[in-house]
Amino acid sequence: MKILLLLISIWAFLSADVVKKVVFDLTTGDIKTFEKKVLSGIAHQKAYYEGKLEELEVTVVIHGNAYKFFVKDLDSSTFKNDKELLKSQSELSKRIRTLFDTYDVEFLICAVGMKNLKIDKTNIYDFVKVVATSTIGLIDKQNDGSAYIPIN
Repeated sequence: MKILLLLISIWAFLSADVVKKVVFDLTTGDIKTFEKKVLSGIAHQKAYYEGKLEELEVTVVIHGNAYKFFVKDLDSSTFKNDKELLKSQSELSKRIRTLFDTYDVEFLICAVGMKNLKIDKTNIYDFVKVVATSTIGLIDKQNDGSAYIPIN
């Protein structure tokens, strides 16, 4: 009986420190894909691991066609004519903010792409961190033990 209690105690101790890590390589500009795989998907994944008493650490690296989801003022950007985005931006921004506030999702955005698209740092959400390049963000996260998942 003492051995069983000892094993259960060891298992509980080891399980308490289980942290899964994932980095999403976000390049899609498709709203439906973004909603399904990022906004809904991450919440479901976090809930799954919480149900197993495990933690899921999530990072999203933003580049490619995905910049548009993280721009505050679309009218002063290259995305000002994207009617579908203009229509849904208010709802999308609330859901993105919820991922950050409620689920502790880290968002990293590529500085090179921002420069090429003429997106000023002041025109992205304040919780999004700028990294030198998306590649560097992905390398750092993967070398830190994050599983790599592309969303394109």
